[in-house]
Amino acid sequence: MNLVNLESVSHAFGPKPLLADVSLGLEEGDRIGVVGRNGGGKTTLISIIAGTLKPDSGRVTHTRGLRVGALAQRDQFDPDAAVKDIVLGGRAEHEWAGDAAIREILANLLSDIDLASPAGALSGGERRRTALARLLVEEHDLLILDEPTNHLDIEAIAWLAGHLVQRKSALLVVTHDRWFLDAVSTRTWEVVDGSVERYEGGYAAYVLAKAERARIAQAAEERRQNLMRKEIAWLRRGPPARTSKPKFRINAAEALIANEPPPRETVELLSFASARLGKTVVDLEDVTLHAGGPDAGPLVLDHCTYQFGPGDRIGLIGVNGSGKSSVLRLLSGTVEADSGRIVRGKTVRLAHLSQELAELDPTRRVLETVEEIRKYVQVGKKEWSASQLLERLGFRGEAQWKVVGDLSGGERRRLQFLRLIMNEPNVLLLDEPTNDLDIETLTELEDLLDGWPGTLVVVSHDRYFLERVADRCVALLGDGRLSMLPGGVDEYLERRAAGAALSARAAAVTAAATGAPERAARDEEPAPAGGLSAKELRELQKELNRLERQIDKFGEREAKLHAEMAEAASDFERLGRLDAELREIAAQKESAEIEWMAVAERLEGR
Repeated sequence: MNLVNLESVSHAFGPKPLLADVSLGLEEGDRIGVVGRNGGGKTTLISIIAGTLKPDSGRVTHTRGLRVGALAQRDQFDPDAAVKDIVLGGRAEHEWAGDAAIREILANLLSDIDLASPAGALSGGERRRTALARLLVEEHDLLILDEPTNHLDIEAIAWLAGHLVQRKSALLVVTHDRWFLDAVSTRTWEVVDGSVERYEGGYAAYVLAKAERARIAQAAEERRQNLMRKEIAWLRRGPPARTSKPKFRINAAEALIANEPPPRETVELLSFASARLGKTVVDLEDVTLHAGGPDAGPLVLDHCTYQFGPGDRIGLIGVNGSGKSSVLRLLSGTVEADSGRIVRGKTVRLAHLSQELAELDPTRRVLETVEEIRKYVQVGKKEWSASQLLERLGFRGEAQWKVVGDLSGGERRRLQFLRLIMNEPNVLLLDEPTNDLDIETLTELEDLLDGWPGTLVVVSHDRYFLERVADRCVALLGDGRLSMLPGGVDEYLERRAAGAALSARAAAVTAAATGAPERAARDEEPAPAGGLSAKELRELQKELNRLERQIDKFGEREAKLHAEMAEAASDFERLGRLDAELREIAAQKESAEIEWMAVAERLEGR
């Protein structure tokens, strides 16, 4: 059934036409992702479809009785209204508390918010989650979401994707989160040059189809073609966990990537990074860190020892508030550890892109602001001018002469990143670098980082970007350690889910044990059919913790061996010994991981 029709719709802001004679339709059950450059017309398109914006010309038709729910980028709430009233709309407590679907939405989006608190007391991120929860609680025929993943962590994004796929309503979503697009979209619309190009499938299918069109037409410029081929090569050769590659596009993709090298020359970059950095980059030795200073705020690291080696490309994962930004500030030296020792290499030149926008002179021109750092910079094998790098990150032509005070938040962030790169750092710390960037700019940023030799630590809720630029992931799981994640983001989500389940069971066991005088006797009693006794449960939990510590130690040894192998690149005899030890460690680690999974499954199925 057809829900919305656009016939010859055009709209412009000032002299710039955003939509020109666009005709398209949206059907029942469609899940459509909308992509395009910032300022290209995405929000204009969905506003016209939602009926909140009237086009300059053309006709928009909604089916009779259509229920449309829209999440805008800005939310207007009565500051005195309680969160509960905003989200639940006056429903009686027994009504919403007895609805499993509503309880799930509240648990995944508002678990850390007091439902009785007034809207005026909420932060920007809390307001955003409140607006999203209100929308999901209601029933709609069509959901229109503008950047729904903003202010959500990786877990919440994964939950939201699963929730939207299970809903019966049609979906129209604008987002720069490419993993999310792949997870929820069955079709993709690209808003470009006033028109809307339509593709079957999510982001991966869109990239492949767009490259195929460009190959057939032979109309795209050489650099854009190279970028597209690199993106496709990564999609085809990326992490095994990526299962969303569309089979019907594979043959077309093969011709493009047959001779395409991997996105990064890992061995060459590692060698170059080792030459620039030496053996030591940043070592944490028995470090304890609280987010708010010594013994203040949440505990982030507890007697943690970890080595960041030359050429490491690490994604740092954790829930909001787990201390990821605190760890980056610790590495950069802007905060001190409560205790322990931090060793930084003598040749380290560190650059830190924080979430706060650095103070820039609002009266200077964009190009002047970059050139005052340096006019030329070497990235990998190629030398780039400040103007060329600005163009790569979206400052084309006259945009390089804009006054800094007139830039948007996303443009300032790009400018801040370029100023860091122009200083030629060999250690780069990136805290949410993808904020406010469109997909085309993100692709350019990824390509730039592919050729950058040095140690990279990145914090991002953009799962696609994280998997694209990082070679391995570590997580803050609330236990004071930096835990290795061989399985990447998927393993992180599994361990978080397993940890939540185990915590719930442990709490139940503790509650049952306290105040029970016959606890010891009960521990020795046989377990109920198919279950575990309290004593067996505690023993399994101890074993699980032991195995986790063992896996982390194997991971730390692996990292050290990689660093030693980089140092011994010309000593083939030593390299052979190190390689043999690395294979042995990898085998022991795999065995421990298999044992960990067996124990976890036993606890899960108790």
